[in-house]
Amino acid sequence: MREIRLHDTLSGEIVPLRPRDPGRVGIYACGPTVYSRIHIGNARPFVVFSLLKRFLEHEGYEVDLVVNVTDVNDKIYDAARQSNPAHPRASADLAAEMTERYRADTDALGLGRPGHEPLASETIGPIVDYIQTLIAGGHAYVADGDVYFRVRSDPDYGTLSHRRLENMDQGEGSSASDPLAVRKEDPLDFALWKAHKPGEDTCWEAPWGVGRPGWHIECSAMAEQFLGVGFDIHGGGSDLVFPHHENEAAQTRAARGEELAKLWMHNGMIQFTGEKMAKSVGNIALLHEVLDDYGAETVVMYLVSGHYRQPLAFSQAALDQAQANVKRIREAGRRLSPGDSPADLQPLRDRFFDALARDFNTPEAVSVLNEWISAATGPSWDSPGDAHLREMLGVLGLESVLAAGAQAPAEVRELAEQREQARADRDFAAADRLRDEIAALGWEVRDRPGGFDLLPS
Repeated sequence: MREIRLHDTLSGEIVPLRPRDPGRVGIYACGPTVYSRIHIGNARPFVVFSLLKRFLEHEGYEVDLVVNVTDVNDKIYDAARQSNPAHPRASADLAAEMTERYRADTDALGLGRPGHEPLASETIGPIVDYIQTLIAGGHAYVADGDVYFRVRSDPDYGTLSHRRLENMDQGEGSSASDPLAVRKEDPLDFALWKAHKPGEDTCWEAPWGVGRPGWHIECSAMAEQFLGVGFDIHGGGSDLVFPHHENEAAQTRAARGEELAKLWMHNGMIQFTGEKMAKSVGNIALLHEVLDDYGAETVVMYLVSGHYRQPLAFSQAALDQAQANVKRIREAGRRLSPGDSPADLQPLRDRFFDALARDFNTPEAVSVLNEWISAATGPSWDSPGDAHLREMLGVLGLESVLAAGAQAPAEVRELAEQREQARADRDFAAADRLRDEIAALGWEVRDRPGGFDLLPS
């Protein structure tokens, strides 16, 4: 088993992964707030942590990946009202629809699902219990039906984001003119529970009044529900370090007396013309539209082309390059035979996995993968086996590149089979016509001994 080292945001260092339970790794990654379709930026953490799970499993670990869905939030209320101001849509209905669309969009990536995908709306009991513990311990207080966390009650507050208290702004009631400010003991304090307001149609009873949870306490409760306290990796986008993850960490220290997670792992943002991609800015590319235009393999290749911790530029050129890389791998796969790879290629295969063990360096791994392909398809080998290639692609979520024909739509496969029969009947005019029909549907048919392959054109 390789030593796996990952960057820890808390310490600022690349540290060895030392699982709490030997042989098992628990990962909690923050999922989307479901008020609209997700964009390509939302897909990055889904892909990063899905592939990290694959790599850890390849290395012999059992992995429990939890990715939550935030389906109770101010943004959902606002989106439901804006959908039809005269007759606002029920926020729970909007959240349910967008949750299903999120699952469908990420299903289309072909990476499988996390082991658990808890909903905030289904975790209200544990959230209320968590808040009661914080109140009883003097770390939280009730103010007009709201409940706030006393930030200054946690001496370690700010250690995750490496910020000083005077440089922090929770974005809620931080100025004297904000109505929330009068309810707080300290502008730094943040909401654990928000009292019901007019127009908010989803709410629950709690000992301190009707309302709904704040964003930060939702994730603390959901993570602990499935992984307990002190689990191995807490992940998410770098935009969540403060205030979301800082607040999660503080809540758990205050309520449980220990750290929520052993290691905090954050992916960089996808950038569009130099800015973080965000719905609020309007510079988004919806995931399902990018998938329709380029396909899952190209999207995954694009997302692994940059180191997970660094920003990743989004552009047509970047997607075109990823598409070309996928095509090269597919072409190489056609030249390889099934079975074991030559022993002389083993060092390249090992370098691929060593790169992933060094802070999950996918761009270095892809570079080594390309070296392996160049070596395997060079003049030194007559018919090398593809076992190494399949193993490496499987960890990157790209195993389907070597089985593109099986993914062709039924209509395309039927035309290809008709063409195969026409060729057998020596009706070459019909075979040419069917080839053109297949091409018009965006596929290329390639003949091989004993059959054919279908490749996206």
